[in-house]
Amino acid sequence: MIGRPLATAAILLFAGTAFPVLAQDSAAAVLKRASAAMGEPKTIRYSGDGTGWTFGQAFQPGKAWPKIDIQSQTRTLNYASGSMREEIAFSRGEPQGGGGYPLSGQQKNDQYLSGSYAWNVTPAMAVPGSRFVNDRTHQLWITPHGILAAAARNNATVSWTASKGGKSLAAVSFTEPGKFSATAFINDDYLVERVESRVPDTVLGESAMTTVYSNYRDYNGVKFPGRIQQAAGGFPVLDLTVKEVQPNAPAEFALPDNVRTAVERVTTEKVSDGVWFVAGGSHNSVAIEMKDHLILVEAPLNDARSGPVVEEVKKLAPGKPIRYVINSHAHFDHAGGLRAAAAAGATVVVHANSKAYFERAFATHSKIAPDLLTKSKRKAKVLAMNNRMILKDATREVQIMNIVESNHAAGFLMVYLPKEKFLIEADAYTPQPPGAKPPSPANANNVNLVVNIEGFQLAVDKILPLHGRVVTLADLYTTAGRTQPK
Repeated sequence: MIGRPLATAAILLFAGTAFPVLAQDSAAAVLKRASAAMGEPKTIRYSGDGTGWTFGQAFQPGKAWPKIDIQSQTRTLNYASGSMREEIAFSRGEPQGGGGYPLSGQQKNDQYLSGSYAWNVTPAMAVPGSRFVNDRTHQLWITPHGILAAAARNNATVSWTASKGGKSLAAVSFTEPGKFSATAFINDDYLVERVESRVPDTVLGESAMTTVYSNYRDYNGVKFPGRIQQAAGGFPVLDLTVKEVQPNAPAEFALPDNVRTAVERVTTEKVSDGVWFVAGGSHNSVAIEMKDHLILVEAPLNDARSGPVVEEVKKLAPGKPIRYVINSHAHFDHAGGLRAAAAAGATVVVHANSKAYFERAFATHSKIAPDLLTKSKRKAKVLAMNNRMILKDATREVQIMNIVESNHAAGFLMVYLPKEKFLIEADAYTPQPPGAKPPSPANANNVNLVVNIEGFQLAVDKILPLHGRVVTLADLYTTAGRTQPK
């Protein structure tokens, strides 16, 4: 275009010639044209169905995320307020893997974001979920219209690349400070065709996501895709067929008071000499005092949870460092605080099938939002076990065992304290509220735990679960519909 008369250039632009002619445009100019072509809704609601996969909940570390069947998914997005709501009804698409879903039947979730707050709504109450803020913020701003707005406010840059069909794509890149980085690929119809993004991750350090938008249709001057496909961490996470789109739909979400005022709580309950049940949130840990050090069972969720847990546990036995942190399994909600534990100098104990996975993850640091491990500049230490490991000294013995034949996770560890007759486990059994009726049929994970206790010939008095309250072994047998041996 250099050297062409201005009148000729104007004619070419008006005629609709796209990126080869516009290759001198700034990112701001490309974004302006894309916004004009796609429309600029302040809010949008879309619904569809399809297939999902639960990120971070793979049965086997490093393998595909477990599949779910999405009967309906509705997202309501408010770009002006930075808020969103997602209503989803789904069921398991395969028996193995985590996610906290029922083994059969449908589950419905109602999830919210408003600025720096996230929460889920249950029939009983709004449940604060600060750990979901980053993911939901990322999802809001990588939508077709969200990505244009986010790029425009973050001094985006533009380069030019070719699509598979040989046409030029504008690659508009930017970073949302502390949240994510992204490149939006805009085609010669000025539609967002693909978004490649990176987001801080509690286990992986940073995780890459690719989102593909296709089959655009017009809804009263607003263009929106008919199909949305996403992959994260190297595997698919979503393939949604969009059925309904409503631009400028009502999208005001009241922030519940208990969400606004929520703070991270860490409580410690001494259940025996040198053994503490560490609770106060959705995920528990257990601290065990040895002769000259401490062992922490489970560092869950993220820095915001496990950082305070580590600091509180250090106070329980002043002068004794946390030498080992035992990870029950590789699902991200149970492994998300391991980076914080490693930053404190603890050796992370994992099943052998996840050792290489965690070593790669711990070697990846987040440049977008440096976490405790990144800031510490430590190299994480990982110790692997197979079916059984014993840590002991003159004070006590700590047995670590692999739960066999579970559908929840491969390399699924439980911890047994023979002196105290305590069993520590995660997700194989979560105690019901007092007086609740046992499920019928019995939960297969509960039954499997019973089989493992009996198979290992463990004399258990109490279960210290990593979700829920401390209970007796009798509670497990009742919930599992089994008769306890005398």
